[in-house]
Amino acid sequence: MPHGLPRKIRIVFILQAVLASLGILLGAWLVSLVIKHSLVSSALQEEASYYWQLHEASPVQPPPNTQNIRGYLLETGQSPLSLPANLRTLPPGFHELKDDDQLVLVDVRPEGRLYLVFLRSRAEMLAFWFGVVPVLLTLLAVYGASWITYRASKRLVSPVNWLARRVSRWDPGHPEAADLAPAKLPADMQGETRQLAAALHSLATKVTAHVARERNFTRDASHELRTPLTVIRVASDMALGDQDMTPRLRRGLQRIQRAGRDMEAVIDAFLILAREADVEPQVELFDVNEIVRYEVDNARELIAGRPVEIHLHSHGPVMLHAPPRVLQVVVSNLLRNACSYTDEGRIDVDVEDDRVVVRDTGIGMSPEALSRAFEPFYRAEPSRPQGTGLGLSIVRRLCDRFGWKIGLSSAPGQGTQATIHYR
Repeated sequence: MPHGLPRKIRIVFILQAVLASLGILLGAWLVSLVIKHSLVSSALQEEASYYWQLHEASPVQPPPNTQNIRGYLLETGQSPLSLPANLRTLPPGFHELKDDDQLVLVDVRPEGRLYLVFLRSRAEMLAFWFGVVPVLLTLLAVYGASWITYRASKRLVSPVNWLARRVSRWDPGHPEAADLAPAKLPADMQGETRQLAAALHSLATKVTAHVARERNFTRDASHELRTPLTVIRVASDMALGDQDMTPRLRRGLQRIQRAGRDMEAVIDAFLILAREADVEPQVELFDVNEIVRYEVDNARELIAGRPVEIHLHSHGPVMLHAPPRVLQVVVSNLLRNACSYTDEGRIDVDVEDDRVVVRDTGIGMSPEALSRAFEPFYRAEPSRPQGTGLGLSIVRRLCDRFGWKIGLSSAPGQGTQATIHYR
């Protein structure tokens, strides 16, 4: 997990240390400036005031001359040639002479000018001991505290990281619940982390059991549901072999056969939707026209007795490599909807190389109904008895399962057009 929690914590502590270092270094620089200028300037000002007081009491008082301060007095009217050359042109105020390594205060009074000189290197040494050294010690303390805190945080999140690595290796469809069994958890995993591991272990166990039940259901349903349908188909085939059968009875048996085939297609489609997405269904190469023609013949029975015509348009064979019964369910649902909502007019079915189009001249749909057409159990006209509102929802799910595209366009009173793009 290159972007896991330990890495994020490490980055946070590094940023914290960097920002703290920048802040402390900035503070050290400011301390250095204060020591070299404000403190030295204030000390020289106090020294000058003290000297003028002594000078007022005794005019022969010599200027200060100590280990840190060297003073020069230029009395009123006296020539500046008695001063060092670098001090002669300085105006009143505080000055920093970098080339001469001096900090100079020029204080002007009626009695004359007082020049107080402080070594700049001495001020820098004071700044080092009272600014840089405390800063370095503070930085070391910050780094030490950050390192200790980081190590403690790493120990605290290590159980979570261990848990995340285990879960990240799970197959969502087949989670390995045994990895999080209480006996396999690290000894340092306690508290909320252990509770989380136990919850994930319980969830993984339930998911595994659910997947097993789903596999058993699809396997058993595939066998048990097809068996009676096979019996119905074989029995109806045998019954249709009777030449003395009345036309009415023959039509009834033929309807039973078609219903059995439709039921087989629906079962196959539902089992495909029930299986996991990575389980590929059985596919074969077939002619789309055969499926559509079969469903068109079935749809003619739905519009019997109504002034509605249904027409199939095709320009030749269209071969498709897919489960034929899935396409059968999709086309069947679209045709049933067209028949249910077309009271008069016609229904046209076009088979093209990349699509099947079903158009009708029925009642159509409003924009609101069109936007909700694929919702389960939604019906644009609840007053009509046909259907439960699941047809288009199933069509959408089947198309999504195989990467097909389903589109609807409609207008009230002008009919509806449904298009299946399978390429």
